[in-house]
Amino acid sequence: MFELVLQCPEDKVESVSDALEALEALSVSVEDADAQSDAERPIFGEPGLPAPKEGWRRSRIVALFASEAEAREAAALLQAQDFFDGCELLRISAVPDQDWVRLTQSQFTPVEITPEFWIVPTWHTPPPQARQVIRLDPGLAFGTGTHPTTRMCLRWIAQHPPQGQRVLDYGCGSGILAIAAALFGAAQIDAVDIDPAAVESAGANAQANGVSIHPGLPAQAAGQYHLVLANILATPLKLLAPLLCSLVRPGGSLVLAGILERQAGELTQAYAPHARLRVSDTAEGWVLMTADF
Repeated sequence: MFELVLQCPEDKVESVSDALEALEALSVSVEDADAQSDAERPIFGEPGLPAPKEGWRRSRIVALFASEAEAREAAALLQAQDFFDGCELLRISAVPDQDWVRLTQSQFTPVEITPEFWIVPTWHTPPPQARQVIRLDPGLAFGTGTHPTTRMCLRWIAQHPPQGQRVLDYGCGSGILAIAAALFGAAQIDAVDIDPAAVESAGANAQANGVSIHPGLPAQAAGQYHLVLANILATPLKLLAPLLCSLVRPGGSLVLAGILERQAGELTQAYAPHARLRVSDTAEGWVLMTADF
C-alpha cells in the first residue's frame, strides 16, 4: 500500500479530496498541516455549536492507494488540474504493513464505572476487582462507556440498582444502559431507538452479555416504568419532556444525560410543568439530571 501526501490551502481541500475519491483512493484523510506547531489553530467548538471555522488554514491530505503506480498516476492527474494551484505534492511513500485490527483494538481499553463495575472490550481480560462486567466492542451505535454522559448514567444505575423494576432505555444506541439495568437486577427492559441499526446493535450486545432486553423502535415504549433513562442531547430531551415524564410511574425515576453544564437551566425550565429536575452528577463539562416522581 502507498500513500500520496499533499498540502493544500483551506479553499482547495474539498475539490482535491473529491478528486482523490474519484481516482479510487482507498481512503482519504485530512489533517491540520500546522498541528503541533505555533501556527496551530482549533476549528472545533463546543458540542452542539457550529465550528468557528470550516477548515484549517493549511491541510495535509493523505490518500491511500493499492500500488505505487496508482498513487503516481493520481498525483500526475491532480497536478494537471486548475484547482490544484496553490497545492503541493509532499511525497509518495510505501506504508509499512501493520496489524490494523490490533492497532485499532489497542485504542480501546477497559473503562471503570465504579471500582467493581467495568466496561471491557472482548479482547481484554476484566480486572480482578470487577464484579459486574459489560462486554462491549466499538461499533456503529453510540455508547461504549468512554463518553462522560454514558459513564454518569452507568454510575447512577450501579448506585441505584433497579432490582425487579421495569426499565426503559430511550435512545438506546448500543444498548449499554439497558444491559447495565439487566445486570443490576431489572425485571423487564425496553430499549428503543429511532435508528434500526442501533436497535439491531442493542439486541446483539445484550445477547453477547447473556441478558434479556426488548429492543425496538420508540413506539414500543408503552405503559409506565419504574426507571426511564434517556442519554440523548439537550434539544431532543426538551422536546420529549411530556412524553418521557408520562412514561414514569409514581415513585419512579427519570435519568437524563447528553446535557452540557450551561444547558441545565434550559432543561429544568422545559421539565418544570412535569417534574422537578436536579443535577445529580457532573463530568468534563456534562451533567446528569434526575427527577423523582
